Amino acid sequence: MAIISKSSEYGLRAALYIAARPVGDYVSIGEMSQKLGISFHFLTKILQKLTQGGLLKSRRGAKGGIALAKPADTISLLDIVENVDGADLFGGCILGLVGCGVKRPCPLHQHWSRERTRIEAMFRKMTLQRLACETARNQLRLAD
Repeated sequence: MAIISKSSEYGLRAALYIAARPVGDYVSIGEMSQKLGISFHFLTKILQKLTQGGLLKSRRGAKGGIALAKPADTISLLDIVENVDGADLFGGCILGLVGCGVKRPCPLHQHWSRERTRIEAMFRKMTLQRLACETARNQLRLAD
């Protein structure tokens, strides 16, 4: 079961890939697409959202590409997900029912609201810097 969209998954993976690079290092979208196994055009659209949101910056030319626009320790996973998919991820019904809430709950409402709060707190607290360090230290993977 996916809790975040494929776009957010790819946005997180791309941001982590960039965060693992030296500060100020620009990465080409082609390189990221190849290394992460993400369609170039799909990745480009996701990176545009993150750039418009002020999390990434882009530069044209031979040494161009994409880089973090802010220090990695100031960018949370929630920042990335909200810039890619909007702020609704942790506000909606897990079954997609309109009007789900305390007065008109779905069968999963009570359980999901508890978990949703916990997951949202983790996304808000976890920074790119922390996750990039854990990825490098434990040799975790970003692609299949």
